[in-house]
Amino acid sequence: MTLEGLEAAWWGPAPDLAPTIVLLHEGLGCVALWRDVPERLAALTGCGVLAYSRQGYGASPPAALPRPLTYMHDEALDVLPRVIEAAHLRHFALLGHSDGGSIATIFAGGVSDARLAGAILIAPHFFVEDVSVSSIEAAKTAYETTDLRARLGRYHRDPDNAFRGWNGAWLDPGFRDWRIDTYLPRVTAPLLVLQGDADEYGTAAQLDCAARLAGGAVETMLIPGARHAPHLSHGENVLEITTRFLNETLLFAP
Repeated sequence: MTLEGLEAAWWGPAPDLAPTIVLLHEGLGCVALWRDVPERLAALTGCGVLAYSRQGYGASPPAALPRPLTYMHDEALDVLPRVIEAAHLRHFALLGHSDGGSIATIFAGGVSDARLAGAILIAPHFFVEDVSVSSIEAAKTAYETTDLRARLGRYHRDPDNAFRGWNGAWLDPGFRDWRIDTYLPRVTAPLLVLQGDADEYGTAAQLDCAARLAGGAVETMLIPGARHAPHLSHGENVLEITTRFLNETLLFAP
């Protein structure tokens, strides 16, 4: 399945039969790296679930490099609205992980779309922290000295394009000034923001930022023992929390 020329996959009912959950992957993610999360979400909620690989990831076409430092803004304000239209979504929620959580935030605060019922942000970045840069520097070393490139090659048709596009943008000195917290006051749809308390790419300061600045209802939760991908390492807990949030927002929204 393709949408706007991008790799995409669908689970559960069509958009004319039920609300849709749109999955937005992390900086090195793709459709396949959601693993069993889409299938489980569809079964737990009765919603349709749409996942797609952004340009440069999975089986989608390569991206032009270097990526602009505005690449998450470009995805949220240009690409995601076109994907939503191409999928004929009628009522939807966003679920974004890491970069995907940031993209969901920009969309929710920067695009006026009454079909958006809420957003779940897992380990989002609202601003750049020292721990983020340190871990991304370590990832660069791992890519150059370990089997990380080969492992990414199982999921991305061009692992160099996927890795260098993400890593190069984050390690650009100009990216230290990147921040999207200015979008939060404009987010009026309900937010659920989750983060592991052992996240190697961010701290609880991101949760505090959302709780302080969000323009609508917001719930934050720190997941004990979880690192950067709590939906994979602590899936049972995260899916339970997510399903409850969706039942309170998406499923019963007018």
